[in-house]
Amino acid sequence: MDLRVLGYVVAVAEEGSVSGAARRLHLTQPTLSRQLRELERQLGVELFTREGRGLAPTAAGEALVWRAATVLAEAEGALEDVRLAAQGLTGRLTVTFAGSGINGPLGGALGRVRRELPRVDLRLEESFNDAEMSAGVLDGRFDVAVQRLPMRDARLTAQAWWREPLTLFLPAGHPLAHAPEPAPLSTLGRIPLVIWPRDVSSRSYDEIIALCHQAGIVPRIGAEGRSVQTLLALVAAGFGAAVLADSHRALRRVGVAARPLADTSTTLYLVWRAADTNPLVNRFRDVLTTLAHPTATSTASPTAPPPSRAGNRGWSG
Repeated sequence: MDLRVLGYVVAVAEEGSVSGAARRLHLTQPTLSRQLRELERQLGVELFTREGRGLAPTAAGEALVWRAATVLAEAEGALEDVRLAAQGLTGRLTVTFAGSGINGPLGGALGRVRRELPRVDLRLEESFNDAEMSAGVLDGRFDVAVQRLPMRDARLTAQAWWREPLTLFLPAGHPLAHAPEPAPLSTLGRIPLVIWPRDVSSRSYDEIIALCHQAGIVPRIGAEGRSVQTLLALVAAGFGAAVLADSHRALRRVGVAARPLADTSTTLYLVWRAADTNPLVNRFRDVLTTLAHPTATSTASPTAPPPSRAGNRGWSG
């Protein structure tokens, strides 16, 4: 049954006459009358009966009017869903992120996404492994990754989004914790390091060790931890210092003092499949890009690593 004809039936019932419905529908009265007669012939029932100077639906007509109104509303809703999906305003989006991101700018950014895209089913998954985040984007488990060390793969696009300082988290009572100026890299040789195990995050481990080598020091490993909370707890207990993104200050761990590392920074990247045409992915990136740190808005090639100098290192976690 044509949806237009259902609309004719509802219009006649609401206007109480064929002439009134014809004006509303921008049809001629004979055309509308012919459509109604043809529908009654197909159904084998009378839909309207004359009542005074107007028309009123019969019992069969009332049943059709009620059902037609529901069908038309559902059809309009379906069309609206299609329009919103095409604009990236509805649908499901799965985002994986590093822990430091959610403690920093990503938390506020996701709040903005929820306000600006209230119809989107936003699924979030935290990860401590950069390789797994990028791999999950490639195999379709995730639509977007917000991470620090994207996989080098031509099928991925990585856009630098947010840059922040690297910070040395020290035991609050340690003499190195009280200096007001940023700590030079040589400080890493004056205290044992609390670090990620290499089997948990090999790239982060290697980057921290490389940073020490760049400063011309041999690192001493005081302890290892498999989460940021564990690392900071070990720092508070006096096992050493941890090198983390500055955003981890937000955790406010008792017994831990934060001191920026001079001339270093870390970058969060937005990572997605280069061939992805989902408009919701583009909409999500647009919302986050409006919040981007002014020094981290360029697009990085997915086939090349982030710059390796200390002033722009990537870190997971």
